[in-house]
Amino acid sequence: MAESEHEADAGHISSPDAEPLKLSDLLERGWKIFDEVDSTNEPLASTGVQAKVQRGLRMLEEASRMVAQLDLFSRNEELEEVATADLKYLLLPALVGALTLKQSGRDRRLELLLAAKARFMDFLRRCKDYNVAQFQLPRPTNENTGSEGEPQNGLSTATAASSDLVSLAAKRQAKIERYRQKKELESRLSDVRRAVDSGQADDEVCRDFYLLNVKRWITVCLEEVESIEQEVEILRRMDVPRPGGAPQPAPANRQAFKPFILTKDRVQAQVLGAGYPSLPTMTVDDWYDQHRKHGVLPDQGIPGNVAAEEAETQEREEEDEGDNSEALMKARNWDDWKDTHRRGYGNRHNMG
Repeated sequence: MAESEHEADAGHISSPDAEPLKLSDLLERGWKIFDEVDSTNEPLASTGVQAKVQRGLRMLEEASRMVAQLDLFSRNEELEEVATADLKYLLLPALVGALTLKQSGRDRRLELLLAAKARFMDFLRRCKDYNVAQFQLPRPTNENTGSEGEPQNGLSTATAASSDLVSLAAKRQAKIERYRQKKELESRLSDVRRAVDSGQADDEVCRDFYLLNVKRWITVCLEEVESIEQEVEILRRMDVPRPGGAPQPAPANRQAFKPFILTKDRVQAQVLGAGYPSLPTMTVDDWYDQHRKHGVLPDQGIPGNVAAEEAETQEREEEDEGDNSEALMKARNWDDWKDTHRRGYGNRHNMG
């Protein structure tokens, strides 16, 4: 249902006979398309997603042209002078830039990045003119300046390293602060959005809702501009030709060399030989058999009479064990007899 509605919207924009959409409808539907594309699980380069991106871009660009013709915004007025119904149109450049980044095309990636950056910078300048929030505009970069716009040729190595460390620390702190502000704004937006969607919000609540959206998009655009600058630098370095003039032609395919033998004399023996002066003359099995025949193996060095002596010793030990058993039994019987007979019992010698 939503797909057919977006197709009908695109038909209204492209067809001269159809009734043109209102400015508010163009913004609302273009914004809705961006939310759908941003939260979809489909591949960004798929045909359906890219068709949505193109429809959304046409609607938002048409709305931007209408805003320019109506002169809704001016540098000579303050934020309080802007009507509540017109505040949401401040988001048009940011939404166009965000949808521009959703376009696919590796061959024109650099062009898309620069176009999106221009839209984001236009949005940030307008918010800066109206003093919507406290932030610093990204500094422009060029070929003769570093990433922070400071010349590098006149700085010493130590000064440049110190400046880089300070710059990295400042960037890190700015990112942390932007992340905190973004989370806080999203939390406040979720509360205000319920009142706006219910249709019971007054003019003050609606104004707060649009201002919160603008402030949230300021943090998003600052992050996107920083990311775009890094990607643009990488793409430009990839396109820079190597020093030395025109690129060198690819080397011709050479036929692979076949292995060959140097000589068949002593040099070959040294190169392809075993690597040590003496070669083995027998295998391990041959060595074992030879030593077994001579009886010099570790288990063959025991004299033949040792086995007999061991057998005799074992028999003697068994006999001793038997004798010990008999003596032990006799001693036990004698102890038992002494327990029941007093000393001298049965001795009738010299009794008269």
